[in-house]
Amino acid sequence: MLRGFYTAAAGMLAEQRRVEMLTNNIANANTPGYKADEAALRSFPELLLSRLGETTIPTKEPRSFFTRATIGSIHTGAYMQELIPNFLQGDVKETGQPTDIALVDGTVPVDAETGAKGALFFVVQNGNGDTRYTRNGNFTRDAEGYLTTNEGFYVLDENNERIRLNSADFTVTPDGTIIENNTRITRLNVAFAANPNAVVKEGNGLFRSENGLLPSAVGNPNVTYELKQRFLERSNVDVARSMTDMLSAYRAFEANQKILQAYDRSMDKAVNEIGRLK
Repeated sequence: MLRGFYTAAAGMLAEQRRVEMLTNNIANANTPGYKADEAALRSFPELLLSRLGETTIPTKEPRSFFTRATIGSIHTGAYMQELIPNFLQGDVKETGQPTDIALVDGTVPVDAETGAKGALFFVVQNGNGDTRYTRNGNFTRDAEGYLTTNEGFYVLDENNERIRLNSADFTVTPDGTIIENNTRITRLNVAFAANPNAVVKEGNGLFRSENGLLPSAVGNPNVTYELKQRFLERSNVDVARSMTDMLSAYRAFEANQKILQAYDRSMDKAVNEIGRLK
């Protein structure tokens, strides 16, 4: 019976974390470039039970003089294994701001090993000088004229250098070239992740690579994309579906909670009533 407690509690924890994930998705429904998380739920490994005092190795073979039959198998609940970002392209909306740039996917190869479509990112540099990646093109100019994110991280060009502009009067061509006063300044860098599962969310719309720096998509003949100035990519959160999934998670949580309460009542009777001496 105690195993039932653990199974029901594991289900409650898994659904609680799923609700937290869906809540975070809904909270970021209006965050530019946000990629919704999806949960990967798994069951704990199945256990094979044998009789107490058994000295032989458990087996499913027919019972014999040397090998006793096992009791059977048992499942020990479920858990949330990981959160996987969904890199599906979000809708693009016009803002009219010259520092807003939307990254629109074109031809992006599919990874042969995982079967997942690759992902493209802007390349930025955080306060520690580390390279990070983002889909949020809601950029701005700081006091020194550098193109930065709203958090103050520097946007990098194709040479991984910071981009400095003299004014907000500049043009970004579809291939990422920045032109100011009819003069080519530089070209925005766009990174390509062949396996998007190798990048990890870090908060504030940033991703980091687990396998070193991502290669640049600039000049890659197998990758095409378009940069649209005065546009922003919206989040790819489906609010209606997220609300439906959240209600489903709440119901699953309540079901496990009722099972846990039923086990608790049974244990209460077993201890306080059945075991009472007359």
